Amino acid sequence: MLGRPERHFPSVHIGGTNGKGSTCAFTAAQLSARGFRVGVYTSPHLVSVRERMVVDGVPISEAAFAEWTTFLKPHVERLDASFFEATTAIAFADLAARGVDIAVVEVGLGGRLDATNVITPLVSAVTKIAREHVDYLGPDLASIAREKAGIAKPGVPFVFGERDAAVRRVLATEAERRGAAPVTAVDTTRPPRGPLGLRGRHQHGNAWVAHAALNALPPPFGPVGDAWPESFGHAYVAGRFDVRGRWIFDVAHNPDGARVLADTLRECDPPHPRRALVGVLGDKDYLGMIECLAGEVDAFMFTLPDTAPERRRWDLARLERELGGLAVAHEFEPDFAAAVERVQDGAATVIVTGSFHTVGDALARLPGFAAVG
Repeated sequence: MLGRPERHFPSVHIGGTNGKGSTCAFTAAQLSARGFRVGVYTSPHLVSVRERMVVDGVPISEAAFAEWTTFLKPHVERLDASFFEATTAIAFADLAARGVDIAVVEVGLGGRLDATNVITPLVSAVTKIAREHVDYLGPDLASIAREKAGIAKPGVPFVFGERDAAVRRVLATEAERRGAAPVTAVDTTRPPRGPLGLRGRHQHGNAWVAHAALNALPPPFGPVGDAWPESFGHAYVAGRFDVRGRWIFDVAHNPDGARVLADTLRECDPPHPRRALVGVLGDKDYLGMIECLAGEVDAFMFTLPDTAPERRRWDLARLERELGGLAVAHEFEPDFAAAVERVQDGAATVIVTGSFHTVGDALARLPGFAAVG
């Protein structure tokens, strides 16, 4: 079919619950700054699936994506492959075809059983661990950590940025059991030594994980030494506290992400009134997310993003009952287009969050915001 395109380029593999995409961005920025042709595979996308597979900042072309899709379709159907498995195959084929020097690959879900885990990278990294996808990854942080550490490979350096001592031990133990060497716990509490292109105090930790991963790379890709890479100041990922005029787009999709968004709002202090357009998938802890954000916004507009899968959509009528006495002003508008218009009324700052679907659908509707390249 495709052979093994992932063997045609060296790679960096990055997993974790939150911060994977940002850590990929920091890592790729420095590799690009050193003159390498860098491929990046991330997920999910915001507006176009082509965002997932990028080489030197350029997404896969529409023609190439269509060609790979046509070629792979009978094999995908024969194997009953998932959408993510299919896009991973296309991504690896595209990165190989475009002749990347090195690829930065983000884990999709979990780690051990993820489609990206067919690669044997030069270094594996895990950012931080939080509760997510408990039906697939396990009911507690230790179970989730073991799944995330499943990207560890024999003889391959493994770095991780988790701060909780008990979870750190699980990550280290599992990585060592899988033969990773060396296994490095990163001190992510240090302040950065230079500017970061991504906003928020939480990005300090992601940058330190990227720095450790870069230092674990063999020549010619690494190490970078103790010096703080200037390239980190130019890293960018759409939808990560992404400020565009009075709009802020953030793909916080679990309580940990919502807590980080709230912290960053406090830190950056955008002007009031702040109105939040929020659409969350029904299988998430949406009440926990709303609770995290309630202290930093003046009003909520709860809605249903158009691209959210029907079976995973949250029930706004149920949400209204569950919210009880939420003190912050709030409205319910199931029509997404109407919600995008209504949330702007009287707002000095509009925060769009809750899921990739919500952010992506809003970007697609707002003039000038949805360019893919």
